[in-house]
Amino acid sequence: MTDVGVAVLERVQSGVPGLDVILGGGFLKGGLYIIQGPPGTGKTTLGNQICFNHVAHANRAVFVTLLAEYHARMMQHLSVMKFFDASKIPDQLSYLNGLAALHETGLRGFVSLLRKEVTSRRASVLVIDGLVTARRLAPDEQAFNEFIHDLQAVAIAAGCTVFILTSSRSDVIEPEHTMVDGIVELADELAGWAAESSLQVVKFRGSGFLRGRHAYKITSGGVVVHPRIEALLSRPSRPDQGGDGDGRVVSGLEQLDTMLGGGLPEASTTMVMGPSGTGKTTLGLEFLAACTDTTPGLLFGFYETPKRIDAKAAGVCPALRNLIDSAVVEVLWQPPTDDLLDAYGERLLQAVKRRKVKRLFIDGLGAFQSAAAGSGSDRIGMFLTALMNEMRILGVTTVYTLEVPDIMGPSIRTSIGDLSSLAENLILMRFVEAGSQLHRLISILKVRDSQFDQSLHEYETSSQGLIIRPNSESAQAIMLGVPIVAQRERNSGPARTGRRR
Repeated sequence: MTDVGVAVLERVQSGVPGLDVILGGGFLKGGLYIIQGPPGTGKTTLGNQICFNHVAHANRAVFVTLLAEYHARMMQHLSVMKFFDASKIPDQLSYLNGLAALHETGLRGFVSLLRKEVTSRRASVLVIDGLVTARRLAPDEQAFNEFIHDLQAVAIAAGCTVFILTSSRSDVIEPEHTMVDGIVELADELAGWAAESSLQVVKFRGSGFLRGRHAYKITSGGVVVHPRIEALLSRPSRPDQGGDGDGRVVSGLEQLDTMLGGGLPEASTTMVMGPSGTGKTTLGLEFLAACTDTTPGLLFGFYETPKRIDAKAAGVCPALRNLIDSAVVEVLWQPPTDDLLDAYGERLLQAVKRRKVKRLFIDGLGAFQSAAAGSGSDRIGMFLTALMNEMRILGVTTVYTLEVPDIMGPSIRTSIGDLSSLAENLILMRFVEAGSQLHRLISILKVRDSQFDQSLHEYETSSQGLIIRPNSESAQAIMLGVPIVAQRERNSGPARTGRRR
């Protein structure tokens, strides 16, 4: 009971990955729900998945179809799904074709049949596939509304949760929409050449839920829904501890720590920008090489496979390879094609929480941006802001890379929007042409609540990793276009990576 003496309604979990999270714990017991969407969006698959998940916990369910499709053919289609379990049929899950009964006895006779089946089989979930048929055969609008009302009475009396599947249009408000307890809408739209499926809870009485559209896929395991990350993390998973992140975390490169004013702020987010070939990934590997047993790390990458990362680590950062072999650092590779933005975010969050990660390197922010292309140009900013805020709450120090199109010159152009809102620290790695040679320069553009070295520093990439020169003299000479050989000879001291040991 609550403080005001109102009973808390019992939940019936769908068992569909992600859906119960969106619903705040599942559907409400004894409720009447519409699942609607055009043909091909997976309504029948979703209804069957709910039934099989329900009976897997020693419950009973009834699936009634008002469509012309034969049960045997539907069973053939379902048999390839991982949730399908023929041993549950018919004792726990029974299938019934109600089309003949509807034709012979009308809506009232059909409701009587449903009441009898639910009661005799002690079913706590009922799925009716084909509401459009019942509407078509109803003598008038009032008779159809009475039919919906009678279904509610069946649900309440038997404590049975009822799902009605229909292909009615989402842009037309039907009378039954005002009568049912909830509406879940499935959609499938083209984004360029690709098709994107989304689920939206339009209405859900008696409970809060995650509003807006959420991406889903139909896999061999059935429907898998990925709650929108910015909606899921609109409230952090735990209270902000405030001053817990006031310390410093070494970057793995001593000279870079000096430039940063003592290292990276703990639990902060650092964006490393630069064109391809500037050494962004190598800098991230150096960052992970500073992991320990008490500060485990994660490399969440898109473009370098684990084998390539292992080979690169063996060449420029042997310490990291040992950490990977000893499971202090995990490499989690994501193919950057044909996947969903929220699926990436979900896997990242799961890995961080599972391993209690303290150092996170995301190599390839552009893959997130590409995955968000069909969701609206402003989604990537909200997605990353929510994700990085959660990392901060979890005490994770994050470094991620962003490739920028400019190879040379002083300008910086990105297509990701306001950089300051996405990262507390900004590091720029670039090429500069001087004479007939390309030189690499690194600079710090921003550090959270801290003083830092604002000058340019020349650096080199070698088999020993990154070598950053301790002062800006050679960088200044490069920018001015004057000979720098003599200055390099005078400042030849840092012929080392400057790694933290």
